[in-house]
Order: sequence, then C-alpha cells, then structure tokens
Amino acid sequence: MIAGRYSLDREIGRGGMGSVWLGADEVLGRPVALKRIGMVPGVEAPDLVRAEREARLAARLNHPHVVAVFDLVVEDDERWLVMEYVESVTLAELVRDQGPLSPARAAPLLAQAADALTEAHEAGIVHRDVKPSNILVTREGQVKLTDFGIARAAADATLTQTGLVTGSPAYLAPEVASGQSASAASDVWSLGATLYHALAGKPPYEVGGNLMGTLYRIVHEAPPRLPDAGWLAPLLEATMTPDPADRWSMSRVRDVLRSGEAGPATPPSSSSAASSAPPAAPTRVLPADPAPRPRSTPDEGPVPRRRPGRSLLPVLVGLAVVLAALVGWAIVGRDGTETGTATPPSHSRAPSQSPSGSPSRSPSGSPSGSPSGSPGSPTAGPTVDGMHRFIEDYLATVTSDPKSAFAMLSPRFRQASGGLSGYEGFWDTIKTARLRSFNATDPDALTVDYVVDYTRKNGTSTSDEVSLRLAYRDGRYLIDEES
Repeated sequence: MIAGRYSLDREIGRGGMGSVWLGADEVLGRPVALKRIGMVPGVEAPDLVRAEREARLAARLNHPHVVAVFDLVVEDDERWLVMEYVESVTLAELVRDQGPLSPARAAPLLAQAADALTEAHEAGIVHRDVKPSNILVTREGQVKLTDFGIARAAADATLTQTGLVTGSPAYLAPEVASGQSASAASDVWSLGATLYHALAGKPPYEVGGNLMGTLYRIVHEAPPRLPDAGWLAPLLEATMTPDPADRWSMSRVRDVLRSGEAGPATPPSSSSAASSAPPAAPTRVLPADPAPRPRSTPDEGPVPRRRPGRSLLPVLVGLAVVLAALVGWAIVGRDGTETGTATPPSHSRAPSQSPSGSPSRSPSGSPSGSPSGSPGSPTAGPTVDGMHRFIEDYLATVTSDPKSAFAMLSPRFRQASGGLSGYEGFWDTIKTARLRSFNATDPDALTVDYVVDYTRKNGTSTSDEVSLRLAYRDGRYLIDEES
C-alpha cells in the first residue's frame, strides 16, 4: 500500500525514469497508474525535480487528450507519481503491430494530440518530447498525450540544470538539434515527425548508434518527404520545415487534421507562412543557456532569420550542448514506452505563453519608446527603481495598447514572440495584468523577477511567475529575453 491509499497490482510499463504499475485508489475506488520515480544515471537520488515538474504542470492542464496526474506521494523514501490509468497501446506499438496507417486513419489520432498540444501552448507549456511512444491510443481510438516530465513552462530553469534539453533524437526539430532551446514551433516539428512515423511505419530519421550523424542530418539536410502521404503531404511539409517561423501553428495543424481530405490547405511559402497562419499563441523561445547573452540595444537592426544548419558553427556549438544532454536522452529512453503512464494536464491555463517572454509583458518604457529608466540623465545607468517602473509601465500599456507595448521589446525578442500579429493575438485575450510582486537586486545584471495576475476577457484569471533579462541604452529599457 502506497501512502495508505494506493495498492499495487502489476507492472505495466518501464521507461528511462522508472517503472509504471497498475494500481488502485482504495479511497476513491478507481484504477490508477503509479510511476515510481527512478534514478538518473550517475546521480545518487531519484530525479525529484522532474517528478515535481510533471505533477506541477498537471495543475495547469485539464484536457481530455492529456493523461491526468492526480498525486505525488512519498513512501519509504520513494516518490510515486499517481496518474490516470489509460488502457491503451502507444502509437509506436500500434504502428509496429499493424503497419503504416493510412492518412484517413492517422489524421484523427494526430488531431487529438494536436488539440492537447494547442491547449498546452496556450498555457505557456512546451512539451519538448512529442513522439509516438508518448501518444496513447485506446481501443476506441481515443488519444491521450503523456509524459510531460521534460516539458517546460514559464520561469522554469531547472531543465538546463539537469541537462534535459533534448527530446528523442529521431523527432527533434533542427533548432533543438543544433543546441537552441525548444519552443512551441519545435513541438509542431515533432508532431509532424510523429505523423511521418505513423504514415511510413518508421521514424523520419533512423538513429541507430550514430547519434551525432543523425543530428547533423536533421540540421543540414532537407527534411525527408513521403511520396505517398496523400492529402497529408502539405501538412508534413508545413510542420517539418527547417525554419520555425515558417511552420504552421499547432492550432492550424489541428484544424487541418480535423478537416479531413476535403479541406486541407497548401503549405505556406517560407516568406509568408507566419503571416498566413491564423493568430495563435505566440511562440515562446525559452533560453537553454543560463549564462547572460549579449544585450540587444534599441538601435539594433532586425535580427536576421536563422535557418538552422546553414553553417557548421551552430551545429558544432549545438553538438556540445547535446553531448551534455545525452544523460537526458538516456533518462527519456531510446523512444522507450511507458504504457499506462500519464501526463500532467493543466487545469488553469496560464495566459497563452507566459506573459513574460511571450509576446507580451514588455516591461520596457513608455508606448512611444521614451526612456523609462532611472530618473536622472539618460546616461545615469540602470537602477532597481527604474526597472520596477518599467515593468509597471509595460503591464499598464500592454493590455490597452499591445502595439505600443510591442515597441518595448528588443528586435530579437519581437521575433521570438511571433511578430506583432502573434503578440497581439495573445494580449487581445487579456483584460488586465496587475503586478503582485517584484524582485531585482542587481541592476547591472538587468534581470527582474516578478509575479503578475491576469484577468482574461472571458472572466477567468490566473497568475504567472516571470523572469526577464532587459536591455538598457541611453536611459531606455527593453525586454531582451525571458530567462
């Protein structure tokens, strides 16, 4: 008996993080899946950080296609994650046993996963490990997305600390394979790669023992295409496209999958993809490197669009990051299956994309871009008081005039926020943003942490913890990145 209420029946799955058991909640009288948190290779204690993250994200998702997490309990120094039990097989097992799926059969399954991911992205959560073995399929054809153990939410820097910066190599987006941080657009690529697997009967990239070679191909070579993908070929092209800015939003992917053969749209061109997609939650780019990056300045020109794999340098740097992350890959498992496991669902949706790095909260100066820094001369330098006022000004501006608040972002952060349309798409849903607490101890570091309370226009409310790095020049603050 675990924690005085959960009985264990039999082991039903095993993955890189530990074993999964079928059990029962003796108090409520229902079956549950219990994941015993295992040991990370080379570490002398269970990965409690990952377990707690998975349980915490469960409080932010409540979706029919996400495996619910009920509890995180301790028993004799062991941690158990108590989850919804789903009698199912993984999509990987389904394809292995039945062979490649037809477009008509694959589309409804992937549409359900896309719906769950759309909700996660709107809550500011990036799954980061979308793959066939994390998609559970019941006998009735219902899909449940599982394993948010390496998912990333706003103001959560723990993943970089543990090295869990990659998902499963065969489904990695090029920007992640080259060492950049994952975003909602990275999940779009991974779902496209999962659809590829379902249609082809095999992953888009065979990893084998040559991990580095696989990562190099993902970054440098044109994405693989399926000649017999039928009406889903345009969707594969629009999800598995190298530049994140050219990919469809997850909500658009979901809608096309739902529409069936009669309604898919052609993929956008590289120059018009972002603008042609319906406004969706802005893509969050979450920095993977905790070290301070060079500060952007207000007079910087537009950041050139980076197409992963156009030079060797990004990959050489990225491979070093991935080498450090191999422990994380071992934890996730080589596309290992954890049948019966569950993924944290999010009950209270944080404003699509945390208002911090998301296209919003730009604590920078006034709407016109006038200095909002220290009260002295423009060259007085950053101050804690100036940064505090900047955040207050930004939150006061962004809900009433998102276009003016957008000018409070540095050029590269505007790009990371999905452009003006993506930025406005998020903030148009928010009625008020009120600063609850603020913390900044070192003005030279230009980092601020704060808690903000949001009221949406539909009457719901939520709060978020935000960590930002600002840029400062000539007395003017700009939001440069979310950390």
